Amino acid sequence: MRRLLGAWAVGAMVAWGCGSTADGPRTPGVDENPHVGEQPPPAEPPPPGTEPTSPPVDPNPGDKDPGTDPDPGTDPGDPDPGPVVTAGPWPDEPLVNYSSRYELGVVRAVAVDDAYNIWLLDGDRLGVLRPGENTPRWTSGVGQAAPGFGSDKLALGSTVICGGSAGRAYVGYSTYELDNAFIYSPDGSSFPGYEDPDPARFDPVRYEEYKKGDLDVVRLQPDGSVALETHLGRSARSNGPQDIGIRNTNDHHFDEDRSVLSCVKVMRGEHKGELYIGTNHGVTRIQGLTYNSHRHPVWFKPRPDGGVTQMAGYTYALGIAQNGDVLIGNEWNVGVVTPSKNLADWDKVVDSLNPEKLNSFIPEVNSQEEMDSWRAIQQTTGGSYYLASERFGLWRMDISRRSEAHGVKVKGLPTDSLHALAATDDGSLFIGTAGFGLWRLDAQLRLTHVEGVDGVVVRQLLYDPTVTPAMLYVLTNKGLTVIRGH
Repeated sequence: MRRLLGAWAVGAMVAWGCGSTADGPRTPGVDENPHVGEQPPPAEPPPPGTEPTSPPVDPNPGDKDPGTDPDPGTDPGDPDPGPVVTAGPWPDEPLVNYSSRYELGVVRAVAVDDAYNIWLLDGDRLGVLRPGENTPRWTSGVGQAAPGFGSDKLALGSTVICGGSAGRAYVGYSTYELDNAFIYSPDGSSFPGYEDPDPARFDPVRYEEYKKGDLDVVRLQPDGSVALETHLGRSARSNGPQDIGIRNTNDHHFDEDRSVLSCVKVMRGEHKGELYIGTNHGVTRIQGLTYNSHRHPVWFKPRPDGGVTQMAGYTYALGIAQNGDVLIGNEWNVGVVTPSKNLADWDKVVDSLNPEKLNSFIPEVNSQEEMDSWRAIQQTTGGSYYLASERFGLWRMDISRRSEAHGVKVKGLPTDSLHALAATDDGSLFIGTAGFGLWRLDAQLRLTHVEGVDGVVVRQLLYDPTVTPAMLYVLTNKGLTVIRGH
């Protein structure tokens, strides 16, 4: 693994940019290597789109004929009020057990695309429940799952799924970590200067490591089946091959992000439709078929030789703040960053591009060296930040300054083992526990158990505010329940 020189540890600016599975985190320690002379990636061709089965909105709600003048007194410069939000194609009942009504079964993860197709992930199977249908259509062995799972395959297993544009989804996979993330290119030039080519250094077998784990982009077909669109591999800054998976955007020789542990889609605002994935090393940002890898909140562990090792942690906790900031929680640290306007700038540690609002641990939970095991992070409409730990319960977080945050534990839950959070537009925070079902902290800070949800282990919470009543997808050990009206 790459090591930081002691002098590099000065200032928080170094910490953010650079450089699993759910079986337990290790302790990666890596740094980064920005490079110059990079070219923009090739333009992304328009994908073979799948139109929404049941459009949820009327894109032109006006009642005037095209070409008519504005009504008297109407300022043609007024902002477009936007599309009318509807209930969408799914039942608008307050609570529905989708696994029972639509025969979904028990699955690992769930997602929704822009056409409101419901995507299901179950091992090597992908299911899609389309609006108007009564059961999902399943497809096995797509993309990384085609040769099966194992250490000698493309992945150890599937992990997460995120909805994309209409008919598109993103499927994450896990693989093992490399002892050294550096991989020689065919010319055999070595880091950091790459001015000493020696093809004898190139190992074609090790080069194949680039292709393991990472993220597939899949497409819904007209018959309801699923096919691979591509294995994500186009970097926002073209500094190397564009077809071998996710590598560091600042230096393609480093394969640090290998396992996808979490995924969140931006549901509204300036960056609506973008995705963020949390990996074994950091947070990768995605627009369509192009990615930028990566950012992360880190800390520096002193070494006996006087230098430091950068500690990145596994990113299970991802969220989007009310103003569009990206919320990050890994095994040790919490981060808040305002995303850059351009995807190509996401990994750059420059405040004029990506203002960093926080990179800190929570001292009320543990010391910096001890793991806090953050599994979810959200901000409520009231402005409060909340963190959920797999071992230490629910915490409200206050940001004191860029490098300092503090926490207050929320009391009243029956367990400290939490898996998921969802902040909803009515000011509530929904809390997914491991063993005691779903709980709700309402806008008045009243904590109650949510009745009617089948299952006691909440695996995932997915909130969709693009329909009204809004939809909260609750995935448990017994299946999928949808709650509307929050």
